Amino acid sequence: MRQNISSNHMTQGNGDIDFARMFGILIDHKWVIISVTSAFALIGVLYTLLSTPIYQADALVQIEDDQKMNPLNEVTNLLGKEPPSESEIEIIRSRMVLGRAVDILNLDLLVKPKQVPLVGDFLNRKGIERPTFVTEWNHTKVASLPVVSGFLDWLGVEMPAFSLDWGHVWAGESIDVKAMPVADKYLDTTFTLEVIDDQRYSLIYQEQRLGEGRVGTDSEFLNGDVSVTVAAINAPPGATFELTHLRRLKAINNLRYNLAITERGQETGILNWTLTGPDSERAGTTLSTIADIYIAQNIQRQSEEARKSLDFLDSQVPAVHDELRAAEDKLNLYRAERDSIDLTIETSSILERMVNLESQLNELEFAEAEISRRFTPSHPTYAALLEKKSQLNKEMVNLESKVNSLPQTQQEILRMQRDVEVNQEIYVALRNKVQEMQIAEASTVGNVRVLDMAEVLPEPVAPAKQLIVLVATMLGGMVSVGGVLLHAALNRGIETPDELEQLDMPVYATVPLSEEQQKLNRFIRRESGRNDTITAGLLAKRNPADVSVEALRGLRTSLHFAMLDSSDSRILVTGPSPGIGKSFVTVNLAAVCAQAGQRVLIIDGDMRKGHLHSVFGTRPDGGLSDILSDRQSAVDMIRVAEGMDYLHYIARGAAPPNPAELLNTSRLTELLEFVDQHYDLVIIDSPPVLAVTDAAIIGKHVSTTLLVARFQLNSVKEIELARRRLETAGVNVKGAILNAMERKAATAYGYGYYNYAYK
Repeated sequence: MRQNISSNHMTQGNGDIDFARMFGILIDHKWVIISVTSAFALIGVLYTLLSTPIYQADALVQIEDDQKMNPLNEVTNLLGKEPPSESEIEIIRSRMVLGRAVDILNLDLLVKPKQVPLVGDFLNRKGIERPTFVTEWNHTKVASLPVVSGFLDWLGVEMPAFSLDWGHVWAGESIDVKAMPVADKYLDTTFTLEVIDDQRYSLIYQEQRLGEGRVGTDSEFLNGDVSVTVAAINAPPGATFELTHLRRLKAINNLRYNLAITERGQETGILNWTLTGPDSERAGTTLSTIADIYIAQNIQRQSEEARKSLDFLDSQVPAVHDELRAAEDKLNLYRAERDSIDLTIETSSILERMVNLESQLNELEFAEAEISRRFTPSHPTYAALLEKKSQLNKEMVNLESKVNSLPQTQQEILRMQRDVEVNQEIYVALRNKVQEMQIAEASTVGNVRVLDMAEVLPEPVAPAKQLIVLVATMLGGMVSVGGVLLHAALNRGIETPDELEQLDMPVYATVPLSEEQQKLNRFIRRESGRNDTITAGLLAKRNPADVSVEALRGLRTSLHFAMLDSSDSRILVTGPSPGIGKSFVTVNLAAVCAQAGQRVLIIDGDMRKGHLHSVFGTRPDGGLSDILSDRQSAVDMIRVAEGMDYLHYIARGAAPPNPAELLNTSRLTELLEFVDQHYDLVIIDSPPVLAVTDAAIIGKHVSTTLLVARFQLNSVKEIELARRRLETAGVNVKGAILNAMERKAATAYGYGYYNYAYK
């Protein structure tokens, strides 16, 4: 059984991937891969050179636990408290802090110089100042040149105004814009400032000049909707800058996007701040400003918290003092009435325990009053406090039950004594806390400490030049290799004679690609606008020892034996598609036959686009079309190849409107019968089979038809379809010729095909 030919050359017959062929394909296209990879690497290098460097400023800040600042929070030590880092990070990133920084530094005002396209930022970073010719060469200087002025005088026209300066800003040129308040409808709108001189400028909006402004003054435009304050101009006339007043929220979001805050370690309270931007100095200044604003608001917040706690304590002191006085008076009166009754040891112990519990409950009451301002009862901290308070109340109830079992007099004395001692402890504690809070308020410094001030890294953090170049190079390699392999996978061109022979089509010759013939070929432009390559020059005459000519000599020998039983000496050379070298094979086969002493006639059967005459350096006028249309005789149209007496040819003639109809007439039969009588061999070059029907018509008049396939161009399906179309018309294809065979690694590794030369 004949082995099926895979339609995909990337796989072997058993369906496995042919890695050897893939490797060969990559070797064949190594220069394509190297060129594409180098181009990608060059693009990566150019990107790293032209892209704006991004600098990073960083700072280190510690958030300390602030419980010591408020004595009322001592009770929460055992109840648990969330770390402050997350909440403080959100405060730093809030509009309260960042918005203040935007206002102080005018970060909502963008001043962008108009630079040379693509390379302007690079030139400015390298300190390249404005070239002299840009400022000097204008219409006045050009018009003063003798040649130009004489030519303009001869034309009678004046030199139009122009300048090589298009308003670009170079290194060392800048303006200082202090403020640009605008109405809401002009927020996020770009205005153009054009320098007139070092004291004046004009403002442009939508290509209309709104007016002029002066340095150091508030200049208003658009009926006061836009105001610009320029402090200084350090740029030549004509330099332009783009001014944009961003919405405050947009400026804050831009700043928030470039600001990153992370905590070092877990629950350490040490925060690392980083701010990135194209301007290193501005990045450092902005980060320092944000830190100052955050510290200031932290101190203010701590001070306000201490003030609120102090107000709360001051409101409680008079009430507790009154309760203490009342309890003491009540105890003294009761003792006076009962003649100073003393407590037993057991009662004193109970009293001490009750006083201790009352003190703890009062501490929890104060803590609850403080926590209730921050959290809801469902919060874990608040819930833990309530649970602790409930436990203390249960213990108090148990002690109350023991007190109820005492004698009545002891009970009264115990309760009164308890009220006195509890109120006394509460009063003393409140007085102490008031003093502590007064000291805390007076010495509030906040719970934030800057460990490392804002500093800018000396080298930019982006772009990562080495990484970008590496990635670009790798991407170029992958794209080039993938493109080459994809092209090879989609290219179903024949590469070996075996593929043709597996179609039961004998291969009479494998013709190598001739480098010398490629030099002889020339390009022509068709009326359709497409460029075609045509055969020019006769290789068999110019270089008889060429490997392609040697292959055609082998074809001559093969045809000698193949045509022994033929009814005529006519050969039709055709192919499935144009541009496969049919004409090259035809003329050079005819030449080697003529060099062997045979009288050979070549007929250009392609009356549409035939160019056989180009091989001999003549014009197509007067040829086959003239013979078939009965305008000229065959004898008159036959031409002799220069320098080769045994080689004659008939050109295509004038292009007729109906080539197929002319070929279907009896004149073609008469012509072929006539030339058979005078020539040993007649070779006809016909149009492509799959394009027109001319080859099928001519093939009926010849006994030997050869089908030409071009290496890596024509697919097996094309050859099979071309043969089927010819056979359907009654033309028997004798065999095939594989033309333009190249020595490539893909075929060497994949199929083991080699070309040999013998010298």
